[in-house]
Amino acid sequence: MIYKTLLETIGNTPLIRIPFPTPATILAKLEYLNPGNSLKDRSALYMIEAAEKRGDLQPGGTIIDASSGNHGISVAMIGKAKGYKVIIVVSTKTSKEKLSALYAYGAEVVVCEPTPFIDDEKSYHNVSQKLAASLPNACYLNQYYNTENRDAHYKLLGPEIWSQTAGKVTHFFAGAGTGGTVSGVGRYLKEKNPATTICAVDALTSFRATKGNPKPYKIEGLGIDFTSEVLDYSVIDYFAEISDESAFDALRLLVKEYGLLVGPTSGAVIAACLEKLPTFTEKDTVVLIFGDSGRAYLSKNFYLQPDNPQDVFIPQHPQDQISL
Repeated sequence: MIYKTLLETIGNTPLIRIPFPTPATILAKLEYLNPGNSLKDRSALYMIEAAEKRGDLQPGGTIIDASSGNHGISVAMIGKAKGYKVIIVVSTKTSKEKLSALYAYGAEVVVCEPTPFIDDEKSYHNVSQKLAASLPNACYLNQYYNTENRDAHYKLLGPEIWSQTAGKVTHFFAGAGTGGTVSGVGRYLKEKNPATTICAVDALTSFRATKGNPKPYKIEGLGIDFTSEVLDYSVIDYFAEISDESAFDALRLLVKEYGLLVGPTSGAVIAACLEKLPTFTEKDTVVLIFGDSGRAYLSKNFYLQPDNPQDVFIPQHPQDQISL
């Protein structure tokens, strides 16, 4: 099949079986095979095109948003394809590989120090918001509070999973950062079958998990660190709170035993699934979201055994980061 544009290739990612030792069917949705290499292609395109329809994004305009990396890369890719200027605000937690991708797409990048709370005036969210307000013809996507983030997965990813499993999905696991994926897909699957179990995978030391007393963690793109309407608690059956160590152990298991080089949020999803593995039966079909590729994190050495250090090549970033 020949596509007219790059953007038409977003979605329709494969669902593959992982042969875990269980009578259940465990399926991984390989979202890193989207053209921007992550799940965020779907929601970024949906939000950008919604802004175009409303008239908030005009020809020659500038798209601005905060991101842990993947959303920003998707926005930069789509913005380039559509002819917009893109400015992405990230924290120093973002991997070198993600920063390199943002620069490669021609995005302007502003780098902020991490803050414990998203409403801190120096947080990358607040910096992006102020930047958007200060520039003419700028469109602020606001992925953390924009419910179109959730709607994208309700209208696109949810139906795709239902169709690919022929309606047999019984359990759904997804990492929760903004909450858009687990909420959108969860809502769709619950409408089709209210008995479907929806698990939101959270960081062990996130704002939600610690009841408002967050502590630093290493996983990018995971962790419910603020309160937003994007996250729909009504469709979530339970939260799995996963430590960095458990997520990284699962990453190493996936790549060494199954040949799947995926990102740390996928490791957290696998860790949550493994916790429930003894409870699954032959009647269960479990779908796991693998949101991005491990190639975006190689410089962080997550895939090495911590008790078996090796000499590894760590690529240097080709240009200095832009600090606000």
